[in-house]
Amino acid sequence: MEESRLDAQTWSDALKLYQWLCTFVAVAPRKHDEWWLDAGAIMRLETRDPRGWESIDPYEGEEERQDDPLFPWLETPSGPADAERYRRRVGELPRSSVRSLLVLLGSAASPSDITRSQDWEERAPTMERRADAILSRFPDGTRFYTNLGWKGDRPDFYSPPSRSHDSFSHYDWDAGLIAVNDDEVAVFWNFQSL
Repeated sequence: MEESRLDAQTWSDALKLYQWLCTFVAVAPRKHDEWWLDAGAIMRLETRDPRGWESIDPYEGEEERQDDPLFPWLETPSGPADAERYRRRVGELPRSSVRSLLVLLGSAASPSDITRSQDWEERAPTMERRADAILSRFPDGTRFYTNLGWKGDRPDFYSPPSRSHDSFSHYDWDAGLIAVNDDEVAVFWNFQSL
């Protein structure tokens, strides 16, 4: 899908990849050279999508958020020292691997092997179409980062390599993707209690 064909309705349909899951999705304008400051503002809900398009906050109005305004995040980057510390907690991901990670973040299955989840063969084409629509928002030159570890140069998040993760949340397992370009920063994050 070409970026020019992506509109608010197509984006909203693509975000159905994350319905019924505990997945956070938000995009914000990039305002800082140090993009971690923009990512932190997204996590603290201090900014909105520059296009006015849909976001997903699974904790909006929930008791956990009322008790802790940062929930589900343990903390968020808010200054240069934080940015340096967070930079070491993620790895840069090639664009060719982003689709499978977006699909993984839309799976309620065990994070170790989504291809074994119920009805995978039937659900995969729709999930991949929605992931492609999401990815189309971010032009060539966008950089992608994740808190998941992997082996090799081009990870496939459908396969079950032994993945490590650096938790950003109160949950047993969380996995995220941060997309960064000159205009926008996006945060996609799935939270699971195992």
